[in-house]
Amino acid sequence: MKTYKWLLLSAVIIFLFLFNYFFSIGIRITPKRQSNVAGTNKLTASSINTIPNKVITVQPVTKVVLPISWGDFGKRIVADGVIDKTKFDSVMGSLSDEDKALIDGNVENITMTENNSRLILNLLWAFGLANKNAVLDKGEIMQDPTQAGNYASTGGWTLSKGNAMNYFSKSNYVVLDAEQQKMVEDMSKNIFRPCCNNSTHFPDCNHGIAMLGLLELMAQNGVSQEEAYKVALQVNSIWFPQTYQDLAVYFSENGTSIDKVDPAEVLSAKYSSASGYRQTRSQIKSIPQPAKGSGGCGV
Repeated sequence: MKTYKWLLLSAVIIFLFLFNYFFSIGIRITPKRQSNVAGTNKLTASSINTIPNKVITVQPVTKVVLPISWGDFGKRIVADGVIDKTKFDSVMGSLSDEDKALIDGNVENITMTENNSRLILNLLWAFGLANKNAVLDKGEIMQDPTQAGNYASTGGWTLSKGNAMNYFSKSNYVVLDAEQQKMVEDMSKNIFRPCCNNSTHFPDCNHGIAMLGLLELMAQNGVSQEEAYKVALQVNSIWFPQTYQDLAVYFSENGTSIDKVDPAEVLSAKYSSASGYRQTRSQIKSIPQPAKGSGGCGV
């Protein structure tokens, strides 16, 4: 019996030796794979951290109905010489019949769009420059009367007949009562523009003096301060589209939307002045920082 066991054991050893000589045996242990069909888009905590920041996009403001009656102010401004029609036409080029009516017609309602925003900016610039108001007569722009004609809003207005200062705060296009004037004063001190660090109360550039003109018209037309702020923000958003798209992204990144933020706050120095915007822009994470540069304030 013992002899049989030894013979069997010897045979097994010889078999394994010969098998190993002619073949190789490898043993590999691998983890069981899970199906990719149902779990292809499943994210783990570690994989989420490797995904680039989502780019937040917002729809720009493309038009705004101005709650004012423009009437024949265009014709009056031209008749008074604040606008030299020949110079104006040369700069503005071909205009649609609807846009021409703003200059030589009688128009009740104005819809400002991306296409006519430059025209309306220039018309409001001329109006704001010429309309008599205490903001011009007693405000910062006249703190040194010898320099008043050297600002972009005054010396930069080259479309009048003669020197622009000949028309500065000289025409009673709209006369405001005490309450309306207070509204203009208060709002103009709080509304800034990203081309500079001055408020509308110091209208040293075209956007500032045009906004002043718009505020005067809205006050004269009985627009509430709350509504006027909304319109002013929409107008600024068309004049400075990139600025306010960036601010919309900033608010979105911080858990809200720009239309839920008080327009008066958005228009304040904190966000809408040149320095305030730069500070806010530097905190935006989802879009690249802009190249250095600035827009112009000319006709």
